[in-house]
Amino acid sequence: MSDFITVTFEDKVLKFPKGTKYIDISKESKYKDSVLGVKVNNKITPLSVEVLKDESIEFFDCTSLIGTKMYKAAVMFIFEVALKTLYPSADINYLHSVPGGIFGEIKYQKVMTINDIARIKEEMNNIVKSDYRIFKYNILKKEAENFYETALTPEKALNLQTADNIVPIFKLKNYLNYYYVEMPYSTKSINLFDIKYLDNNSVIFLYPSYLTKGKMPEYIPHQNIIDSFHEGRAWLQRLQTPYVSDLNNLVSTYEIKGFIESCELKFNDQIKKACDEIIKNGKRFIMIAGPSSSGKTTTTRVLASYLRSIGYDPICLSTDDYFVERELTPKDNKGNYDFERLEAIDIELLNTQILSLLKGEEINVPSYNFITGHKEYHNHFIKLKNNSIILMEGLHTLNSALTPNIPDTYKYKIYLSPFIPLNIDRHNYISTLDLRLIRRIVRDSRTRGSTAADTIKSWQSVRNGEEKYIFPFIHEASVVINTALPYELGVLKVYADPLLLSIDTDSDYYEEARRLAKFLKSFYPISSEYVGTRSILREFIGGRND
Repeated sequence: MSDFITVTFEDKVLKFPKGTKYIDISKESKYKDSVLGVKVNNKITPLSVEVLKDESIEFFDCTSLIGTKMYKAAVMFIFEVALKTLYPSADINYLHSVPGGIFGEIKYQKVMTINDIARIKEEMNNIVKSDYRIFKYNILKKEAENFYETALTPEKALNLQTADNIVPIFKLKNYLNYYYVEMPYSTKSINLFDIKYLDNNSVIFLYPSYLTKGKMPEYIPHQNIIDSFHEGRAWLQRLQTPYVSDLNNLVSTYEIKGFIESCELKFNDQIKKACDEIIKNGKRFIMIAGPSSSGKTTTTRVLASYLRSIGYDPICLSTDDYFVERELTPKDNKGNYDFERLEAIDIELLNTQILSLLKGEEINVPSYNFITGHKEYHNHFIKLKNNSIILMEGLHTLNSALTPNIPDTYKYKIYLSPFIPLNIDRHNYISTLDLRLIRRIVRDSRTRGSTAADTIKSWQSVRNGEEKYIFPFIHEASVVINTALPYELGVLKVYADPLLLSIDTDSDYYEEARRLAKFLKSFYPISSEYVGTRSILREFIGGRND
């Protein structure tokens, strides 16, 4: 037998002594010191493993989808270790994602200063430069439960009720914790991050990702998002349901139906408050924007229904009906039609029709045929009445460049996104991106016949458009409406699990599907029979929505 093995990666075919570890082979990778992990047969494999046979492998860094998840988790772990090294009685609660980063709150006996945060960041840099190994241990579930109960983190112990019998625990220096994704081999590869201190121990963590091509994102304050999340979190705490384990308890004690009803009422109350504000300030244009799977269609319908119920005439327009003709559609750098650019909208026609409406004239609203690539007119005539309010929904509606002829004083801008305020535990939050991706996987399977792999494949392109055309304008929103229903992942799990588990190991998207399926294991399944027919969740799972 040969004492050498052949390893193929990045168009290279190299020979190494049998038993060479992946971490040593990675030194020949184009990523070198930024390598986070390696895929072997589309499965993440520890870099510490020895290679004993010929293989084709794939190294990855933070510019990949799974690499971004690992990088983020490592930043969170390194911060936790640095914090507790300097302030042993302190802890960090990671609460939710914001564009480009994570929002968290430091739990400590005093209010931190900017100098304290600078010290923590310096300690993080020391940890990175020291190139500490991040070890992974697989322990029995009972041992993990005892560990977390002893560590006074009861919500972590309760989470293990849905875990496998073997639980992975990560160790950095002398600190142990559990995260829902794999960790990199060592801290050396986590050399880019930043911490923005807000106030009262609130912090934003920034890190590079596949969306930023490995570069640090620009920090843009999103206080309206944070305020919306805080409001939802406070509401859940009043209901004594801050963690997934509390939600699961409601399922097991048959109290989930009442909780679902409360969640639906809470969502509708947000709509009522927004409409009351619109009427109070005499706004005539409601501009509604949100990323993919944020529930724009349902929210627009509910807004219109409420306005109608109090005596107004809502007129709904979608910017999707105002796309330019196919031959005029801009293309991306790969030559594909780019429907997400502002130039893909027939801005001249849209503004001409709006101005005509304001003059009291009647217009014929187009309908865009995505098959032929042309606008069609089907006698959809509308004319403003004295009590009319226009609801315009679309990707660019927060951007004033879409409707330059309408004074901003006439507009009320609404940003939608599902910021689910339910946390798995203090160190593992529910990612808005994961929630939206799961919603989209379920919806696209039902309405388009797409596989979960198809949806995951297109996700990066979708996210690129959001980063360019929605997130830079969030701060202009008059209000943020949280479209998450805290119970919904229990319902979505029933639909998503078979779709995710159907992805074969030979798929490039197997690892991401496995990660999402592992995440969903935390939730007890909830029957859709408890979900109202007009719920925003029906936009994704079906069963009416009107």
